Amino acid sequence: MSLDPIPGDLYHMQELLDGREQEIVGRVRAFLDAKVAPIADAQWARAEFPFDLVPEYGELGVAGLPYEECPGEPPSSLLTGFLALEMARADPSMATFFGVHTGLAMGSIGRCGSAEQRERWLPAMGRMERIGAFALTEPGGGSDVALGLRTTARRDGDSWVLNGAKRWIGNGTFADLIVVWARDEADDQVKGFVVEKGTPGLTATLIQNKIALRTVQNADLAFEDCRVPEANRLAGAESFRDTAAILRRTRSGVAWQAVGVMLAAYEIARDYAVEREQFGRPIAKFQLVQDLLVRMLGDATASLGMVVRLAQLQDQGLYRDEHSALAKAYCTTRMRETVGWARELMAGNGIVLDYGIGRFVADAEALYSYEGTREINTLIVGRAATGMGAFV
Repeated sequence: MSLDPIPGDLYHMQELLDGREQEIVGRVRAFLDAKVAPIADAQWARAEFPFDLVPEYGELGVAGLPYEECPGEPPSSLLTGFLALEMARADPSMATFFGVHTGLAMGSIGRCGSAEQRERWLPAMGRMERIGAFALTEPGGGSDVALGLRTTARRDGDSWVLNGAKRWIGNGTFADLIVVWARDEADDQVKGFVVEKGTPGLTATLIQNKIALRTVQNADLAFEDCRVPEANRLAGAESFRDTAAILRRTRSGVAWQAVGVMLAAYEIARDYAVEREQFGRPIAKFQLVQDLLVRMLGDATASLGMVVRLAQLQDQGLYRDEHSALAKAYCTTRMRETVGWARELMAGNGIVLDYGIGRFVADAEALYSYEGTREINTLIVGRAATGMGAFV
């Protein structure tokens, strides 16, 4: 099939997808247009999650594509990127839900789990019968997580005992499987554990009063002598280097999400400019309005070109930390700028959910910060550029 063009895809990047990939993207887009986008503002306003849609996400058959334990032909990085773009273009909250489940939780199990663990968990997660979460960030830390991780794990016979706390855990209130990163008291190394829903000693509390990604159910997690069997320790997670390898891949996914937000903002602003009249004519006929639209289009086009090339490097096995770090830092910065211009073009109507852009302006703030702040990603790229680390 041939995909309908995305208004902001000026250089026709989606045509780089092959026929099968375009069919998958088209199927996902149709679902998002029919089921997700129409309710996104209402769900966001109420800070409620559409649990009834989760089985339909599973029926799309895209959650398990990257994993050999799940049916289907392995996808290219270009396909998974465009899927992230489409989801964010419809609703950044649901794109985050999906990214946490497939990229962070399934990615941790897929990369660090044993063959038995992958077979035990990934097929059901691929069907979205069991939902995952990823617990790394802690209340007292953020960017210093590699050195400042405080949650502990102590081996006790055939079990591990976890103690500590995590914060900002997407899907954390309802996830069936939570990948928890904790520091082994014996060797001081960070290891990964899969904590199943209902495990004694695990408490999840919904974070209230957010102004971004309100549909996402972020949780504070507390672990008090939470006992996890050795069979649930991720066999291939032996240090923070393993955690960082997962973040390297998912960080590029956030860059794709940022492009999706930019494209949505451009489409909303462009349609508004054509329809809105002032001084007896559409505001699209004013030079300064066209200037804003072109700036937005330029940001989206440059960012889309960057993530497309990043996807090619990923599939060639050539990408490094600095590649995904630069994409995340650059694309989310341009996203923040772009949604601001869209809001500016729409004046007072831009702060009302009814006009479409307000939710994207707010949600952009969360994408700008999670999976590594601009400053931390800048230091990763700066280290690669100079050969010298400037971290504290």
